[in-house]
Amino acid sequence: MLKLNAIKSDKIWGYELWIASTHPNGCQDDFKAFCGGDYPLLVKVIQADDTLSIQVHPDDDWAVKLEGAGNRGKTECWYVLDAADDAKIVYGIKEGFSNEVLAKAITDNKLEDYLEFVKVKKGDFIFIPAGTVHAIGAGLRLMEVQQSCDLTYRLYDWGRGREVHIEKGLAVIKREDMIPVAPFPKNFDCKYFNMQEIEVKGGWSMLCPEAEGPEAVQLLYVLAENKAVIRSAGESVGSKINAEDIYAVKPGEKITVEGSARIMRIIAK
Repeated sequence: MLKLNAIKSDKIWGYELWIASTHPNGCQDDFKAFCGGDYPLLVKVIQADDTLSIQVHPDDDWAVKLEGAGNRGKTECWYVLDAADDAKIVYGIKEGFSNEVLAKAITDNKLEDYLEFVKVKKGDFIFIPAGTVHAIGAGLRLMEVQQSCDLTYRLYDWGRGREVHIEKGLAVIKREDMIPVAPFPKNFDCKYFNMQEIEVKGGWSMLCPEAEGPEAVQLLYVLAENKAVIRSAGESVGSKINAEDIYAVKPGEKITVEGSARIMRIIAK
């Protein structure tokens, strides 16, 4: 078992903590050694004090087509750790508008008229398949699970003057039905990852299945705790856990949590 230490990246809107990453743009060397290679997911904590840009990420096919062989797409999801009373996100675009209309709205600084805004609260879950137009609003702290990819096409930046990627961004947009924003359903599964929210009351144990490859490593992210400890099989004394800690568990390893806690188990595919 390995407790991971975050890599912090300050932004004009707040900051990101890369808490489980083997991506070259923010690699935890000890985690990469623990996995034995490239872990296919990237887990972050995002603190948004101001609104992020309107953006979209490519899927696997578009990532290779636009950026070259070896690139992944970026399907992601958010779990809301904390939210201001009026916090909201951008979650998709309104129906019936062509890329030409959207391109003109971007250049005219009027893209807000075409966006879907959704209020969110602590505990909500948002699934963002690659190709979904989205943005995190001010006053939000999120845990993000995503493919290990750092490709972002910025469509609109609220007049802040940073580079935008209109042609690539519009090319990769997908207009598909999305899962409504709602509290996390205790278990979520998609093509790239599985997430399970576990309520520990007294004690809980897990065995990471034996398997080959970096993707066989599993992650335990602490959502909340109350005098809880974690230990590997064979250890008589556990280590105290805190909210927002994250642990990597090797294939074949058994882990026990004692006390009261809420934990997100993250499994790569």
